[in-house]
Amino acid sequence: MRLSLALTLIAATVSSGAAFAPQTFVRSSTALQSTVEAPSAADITARLEQQMEKLKAKDSASKTIAKEELNVVYEDDHIVVVNKPSGVLCVPGKEDNAALSKTVFEAYGAEGMENKMVVHRLGMDTSGLVVFARTMDAVRGMNTLFRTRKVNRQYEALLCGHVEADSGSIDLPLMRDYEFPPYMRVSTDDHQRALIDLDPDVVGKKLLEQPKPSTTNYEVVAREELGGQPVTRVSLTSISGRTHQLNVHCAAFGHPIVADSTYGLDGEAAPNGGLTDAELDELIPNASRASAELQKQIADAAGDKTMCVHAKSISFVHPVTKEEVSLSCDASF
Repeated sequence: MRLSLALTLIAATVSSGAAFAPQTFVRSSTALQSTVEAPSAADITARLEQQMEKLKAKDSASKTIAKEELNVVYEDDHIVVVNKPSGVLCVPGKEDNAALSKTVFEAYGAEGMENKMVVHRLGMDTSGLVVFARTMDAVRGMNTLFRTRKVNRQYEALLCGHVEADSGSIDLPLMRDYEFPPYMRVSTDDHQRALIDLDPDVVGKKLLEQPKPSTTNYEVVAREELGGQPVTRVSLTSISGRTHQLNVHCAAFGHPIVADSTYGLDGEAAPNGGLTDAELDELIPNASRASAELQKQIADAAGDKTMCVHAKSISFVHPVTKEEVSLSCDASF
């Protein structure tokens, strides 16, 4: 396994001469010393099993949507695009839970099995646009578009605190988190070294995959308040499309997504994207980082809100007609 890893950050800061003007800078992790103790394979598998039971219980609470409740944004003979509400799984999984794909299949049908309609997914807590394929030509075409990253998607989110710069990019590689499996974290040399003696047959191959380069672009839409506490509405673009990328990057940036019960304050995953205070200062310095106290106040103000992230827009070339498809829908928060 490679032990060397380049970590860079391209982030927007504010200069004294140009308020909210984006500025780019690059940092390297080579100065960081290895301080991570190698984990026990038994500990990793025990933590994973425990967490998977929690996730299974959460999935079982997925809401059932009737055909009449579907919010269809676009449909033709080949594809259906639906605005998925938060709290609903895209697919039923092994436990055959309530899921959006079941209702779409019942309402619109498809060539072949129900699961072949699904060409991409949103997390259960994420709302927004989801594309389903109705024909095998559409399945093959949409799969190719996603695989070759020719689908443009933008998300809208509320972040804790006021983000200082108007725009910027977060460029931090991601890896599976062996301390909090099956979640993700920012990859560092230390945490890569900690994996070197682990057996993939015991802990699984996914955990030992090489770190994946990941880039998120953000633009501030508005600086708002939630229950009197500062929050920022942003447009997020995942350039690389990694698992949980937006959540981890926002948490490491110091502005977790409001009501993120996994990567936010006291969440199930590691805080701050898995980075220590020293690593945060080295890799992604941010003077406007939301403090733990502020995050607590925002969490209290959010109450029973679901996670405030929404797949707002999507555009692609239609897999069959070859026409340009560009769709959007507003967030509920």
